[in-house]
Amino acid sequence: MHGSVTSLPPYRCAIEAGWIDYNGHLRDAYYAVIVSSAIDDAMDHLGLDAAYRQRTRCTLYTLEQHFHFLHEVKASDEVTVVTSVLDFDRKRLHVGCRLTCARLAEPAAVSDVMLLHVHQGETPAATPFPEEVASKLESLKTAAASAEAFAPGSRKIELKRR
Repeated sequence: MHGSVTSLPPYRCAIEAGWIDYNGHLRDAYYAVIVSSAIDDAMDHLGLDAAYRQRTRCTLYTLEQHFHFLHEVKASDEVTVVTSVLDFDRKRLHVGCRLTCARLAEPAAVSDVMLLHVHQGETPAATPFPEEVASKLESLKTAAASAEAFAPGSRKIELKRR
């Protein structure tokens, strides 16, 4: 990836027939599958791709994830996920994912996720992001007010500064 990055590209996902429940709506678990795939896509754009993982034995682990289900997703929908960097520190990354469909004026769901950069040795251990990744994260980080207003009110995920 060359130059400054100002946003991650949206991730798009068609809904598979087996993901639909008895009410004709997307099963709860598949929202997590979609967000997980969107985060994998974001990792590729950040330089944490398969080649990086192979070379460094480092990857991201999910520490915590919250979902807010706002509107029903139906079998005929295609979901677009916009992933935003809400915050980060040397080893942790807090992202927000907005799931939208063309038929809805508002997001169908939002999820915020706390991720940890981990070296997968004999005993996995948290490790700092490489400088080039930290630089990309800095260029992508949303304004504090936008991060604060990302999801509807509930117990929030946040980086505790020590």
